[in-house]
Amino acid sequence: MKILFITSNRVGDAVLSTGLLAWMEKQYPTARFTIACGPYAADLFRATPRLDKIIVLKKKSWNRHWLGLWRQAILTRWDLIVDLRDSAVSRLVRAERRAYRVRNHDNMQHKVVKNGLTLNLSPPPAPHIWLDAKAEAAAEKLLPPLQPFLALGPAANWPVKQWPIERFAELAQKLTSERGPLPGAPIMIIGDEKERAQIMPLINALPKNQAVDIIGQDLMTVAACLKHATLFVGNDSGLMHLSAAVGTKTLGLFGPGYEEMYAPWGPHCAFVRTPESRKELLKRLKHPGAHHPNLMESLTVDTVVNAAERLLG
Repeated sequence: MKILFITSNRVGDAVLSTGLLAWMEKQYPTARFTIACGPYAADLFRATPRLDKIIVLKKKSWNRHWLGLWRQAILTRWDLIVDLRDSAVSRLVRAERRAYRVRNHDNMQHKVVKNGLTLNLSPPPAPHIWLDAKAEAAAEKLLPPLQPFLALGPAANWPVKQWPIERFAELAQKLTSERGPLPGAPIMIIGDEKERAQIMPLINALPKNQAVDIIGQDLMTVAACLKHATLFVGNDSGLMHLSAAVGTKTLGLFGPGYEEMYAPWGPHCAFVRTPESRKELLKRLKHPGAHHPNLMESLTVDTVVNAAERLLG
């Protein structure tokens, strides 16, 4: 059985789609998988069981990346195509069965729920990341000695939804103080290498013997590290979803984002948001000529600390 799975370019959306893949892996125990996704998300799928190929969709002008996928898919007769991009490609190749992203009027449904509806699954399968031995070995070298540790994801793909970096430093100090829930715990800082400059003020604010810098590691190695974290706190981002997918207690920080659709998924997860509504915050971006302010400043450190303590139980 041959299955073509077409998923998102964005890391967060790709992570949220992995529940479907995990469900199919169990439902069809002899199936072979081909996965089409964006370059940033490709690393997440390299340990998928019975994987034939990952087709990386590097965006090209005039949508020529879809032509590249068609060329690689046209020679195969697929038993099942699951297309979360609702692309023309899946309609132009041979397949016994096709399933597309569901379009409905409830745009505020969580992405995991929407993904489940693609195959009529209710409740939807939770995101799942397979880890390979290479990632586990890399994580073992990066991880602090066996003890609880805090993981922080201080970056995001949209600057206005990044909680101020100095707040992360204050949060880390409170959570790992003698009276905090993680006294003396190492603090793992996660981000893309291109985000290093904006994250460095946080690293510089932490005691050198407490900060663990894994900025720039590949996503599967990051997932292997996150699997062992006691708690992850981070902005609404792909890292937040990755942490939730590996089963770590995850606290997401929201302001102008859509927590209805993108809150971290699972009973081990929680989120907090700014006192202002999303609508109130986004109004600030509509003034002509105004610079884009940070929209997360009203979220206090104490609010996040209290939520983290509740999540840790």
